[in-house]
Amino acid sequence: MATLNRRHFLGGSAAAGAAVASGLPLASVAAAAEPELPAALPDGVRASAVLDALPGKKPLIKLSYRPPNYETPIEYFRDPITPNDAFFVRYHLAVIPEIDAKTWRLSVGGDGVNAQAQLTLEDLQAMPAAEVVAVNQCSGNRRGLFKPHVPGVEWGYGAMGCARWKGVRLKDVLDKVGLKKEAIEIVVDGADGPIVDKTPDFVKSIPVWKALEETTLVAYQMNGEALPHFNGFPVRLVVPGWTGTYWMKHLVSIKAVTKPDTNFWMSAAYRIPLGKFPLVARFTSQDTAANTPITEMMVNSLITSHADGAQLKAGGTVGGIAWDGGYGIRAVEVSSDGGKTWTAASLGSDLGRYAFRPWSFPLTDKGKHTLMVRASNAIGGTQTADLIPNPAGYHHNVMHSVSLTVV
Repeated sequence: MATLNRRHFLGGSAAAGAAVASGLPLASVAAAAEPELPAALPDGVRASAVLDALPGKKPLIKLSYRPPNYETPIEYFRDPITPNDAFFVRYHLAVIPEIDAKTWRLSVGGDGVNAQAQLTLEDLQAMPAAEVVAVNQCSGNRRGLFKPHVPGVEWGYGAMGCARWKGVRLKDVLDKVGLKKEAIEIVVDGADGPIVDKTPDFVKSIPVWKALEETTLVAYQMNGEALPHFNGFPVRLVVPGWTGTYWMKHLVSIKAVTKPDTNFWMSAAYRIPLGKFPLVARFTSQDTAANTPITEMMVNSLITSHADGAQLKAGGTVGGIAWDGGYGIRAVEVSSDGGKTWTAASLGSDLGRYAFRPWSFPLTDKGKHTLMVRASNAIGGTQTADLIPNPAGYHHNVMHSVSLTVV
């Protein structure tokens, strides 16, 4: 496996101009280096973020090169499916291999199974295929909008995307080696690694019950194509409803274990205070007296049709997307009076309970409007008006608002 280096990264920058010339339908890309960013982002982030194209990608909002962390401009969320070449990029570690699919192998084993296996990509593609449309959202999406700001990648709105994922069920892979009843977690590792030995390798685990769900996949396709390099080629884990920290890229190892995994990325990172958030899914084998691993996404929504300060003609439509952890969007409502009154928006196509759900709302009254949007899901969850503070800046689902002028 060849390793991607800084020269390879920077070579992608030259592609930005070509991507703009190819007709990228984003007004914010016209300047090629001045992405439209939320005003609440830290000044340093706003000053350094530029539109930049990694190999195989259109210009995205670069927050760091090494490791590569690139955000999807909000305009791409006008459709429920996010294009592969506009899908956000998130890495913790900077050594990212270029993998030859012909020689790649997936190791399946651990003390929680009866046998060991080495599977090729052809082995996986020969198994019964499964598909799911699902949102992959970084746990820290919107971290840059926290006040006061917290450490970490200062994401705006675009550390997420929704795609049609195809692969094999993780449960079918585990069936090949015989899962023991004593197994409690499934530990996954990818091919990316740290620059220095003291940095812990990025390894995650999920509870067995989540691993055995029909929609948890070892995916080798994204929107009908092979996975892009920067989204996990040749295979990645897809864990619908749960935040992206579990969606391991460049998957090389799956282990069933009979004791809770204690690596840094489970015991110390990606944890939230107990009782802080109204979540249903729990990862009880990893609970402590003080905190628990982040799991499912909270109900959320965005206005994506118009940027803040835009104009539209009377009778025009404002729209966006809503999503949650897989319970299904029940309603989206819009307010133009600071949340005193709310009117139901129209829901668009339903691509499945884990997908973005589009919504639309007509504006007829001329003048300036500040619109707020909130989504509710099928189990009664709704967005919050106030930020829920937490040390790592997770689960930002404050209602989104934009100011518009109707002419």
